[in-house]
Amino acid sequence: MEDSSPPLIRSAALAALLAALLALPLLGVRLVDSANGLSLSGRPELVAWAAGGVFCGRLIIDLFRRWIRDFSIRLPVPPPPPEWTRFGVGWALALFALVLPFLPFADRNLVDKATMVLIYIMLGWGLNIVVGLAGLLDLGFVAFYAVGAYSYALLSMTFGLSFWVCLPLAGLFAAAFGLALGFPVLRLRGDYLAIVTLGFGEIIRIVLQNWQDLTGGPIGISGIERPSLFGLSFKAVPPEGQTGFAEFFGLNYSADHRVIFLYFLILALALATNLFTLRIRRLPVGRAWEALREDEIACRSLGINPTTIKLSAFALGAMFAGFAGSFFATRQGFISPESFTFIESAMILAIVVLGGMGSQIGIVLAALLLVGLPEWFRDLQMYRMLAFGAAMVLIMLWKPSGLLSSRSPTIRLGGRA
Repeated sequence: MEDSSPPLIRSAALAALLAALLALPLLGVRLVDSANGLSLSGRPELVAWAAGGVFCGRLIIDLFRRWIRDFSIRLPVPPPPPEWTRFGVGWALALFALVLPFLPFADRNLVDKATMVLIYIMLGWGLNIVVGLAGLLDLGFVAFYAVGAYSYALLSMTFGLSFWVCLPLAGLFAAAFGLALGFPVLRLRGDYLAIVTLGFGEIIRIVLQNWQDLTGGPIGISGIERPSLFGLSFKAVPPEGQTGFAEFFGLNYSADHRVIFLYFLILALALATNLFTLRIRRLPVGRAWEALREDEIACRSLGINPTTIKLSAFALGAMFAGFAGSFFATRQGFISPESFTFIESAMILAIVVLGGMGSQIGIVLAALLLVGLPEWFRDLQMYRMLAFGAAMVLIMLWKPSGLLSSRSPTIRLGGRA
């Protein structure tokens, strides 16, 4: 540790110097209004506090990283966990999700927050096809989410179609937009691909904001129809010709019935997304995604058409985003372009990266951390985002490849991975 101390201190001192240079024009001076007019007044104490804070923070982070590295070196390499444990954790999480609304501590607020977490889990599993399996960095994934939401809202309100009819149509519309995005980016990789997908997401948002005759513009679309269960309405006064859910089962009316129904609806959609992804990974198209992720040139040499593989990944990922968008629209009853900003794309991508690209269970854990905890501590106002950022920094220092990284191929020569 003595040999490594001077480099650590030198690195922290350089970071503190840079912080002081940046803080000098921002915090070091201020305008003072006096009888003689405006004048500049120095505040060196704030610059010193900024430099000192950065010095201490950088030193602590470097020491923490060094301790983690030395500690991991001393530990024996653990054997890989048996395959049944991975499936056991998944089944345990699925069972807990099924019984969550009926637990004694589960109130309406908790079920509603769990519904929001499941939306992001489904979005993360959809983006995992594009980023985690195919290795295509997509920063505009929220565009397909918006297409699904607006498709459902417009089809439902214009043609009077039910949720169960609009759901697959919204997924098809989103998949079509995924194909439309896939064609221009076939020759792009890495940062260039990310920039183009980011631009595509912003184009969709601006179109939704300015095409007022169709989308309502900044005002959005309100009064979106809620789904029913085999024709049973969850409204206090069912529409003419329909029977209420509580009346059909002989229950007292409660608004919690609709909240629990929406929870199980998104749970079914998320589980269907997970099962589809797990199944398609073992099919030839899934193995082609993994080959494309590892080396596109080698993928071409094996006779695999990267054009078809990229388009299939974009289309399928966009389809699941469209399903999630249609559910979001029917759950909220109101949508606007403000719900589909770049921050949403960044959040979904952070869930995939933090959970471990290619890991389905890792995405669940990351969604609980990035979406569930900030929602739970919303009462802390500004400090919750500070804790959110600090948690992300610590996790990426501790597990740079994600909580449960799974980049190993599904199939290997000579046997199953």
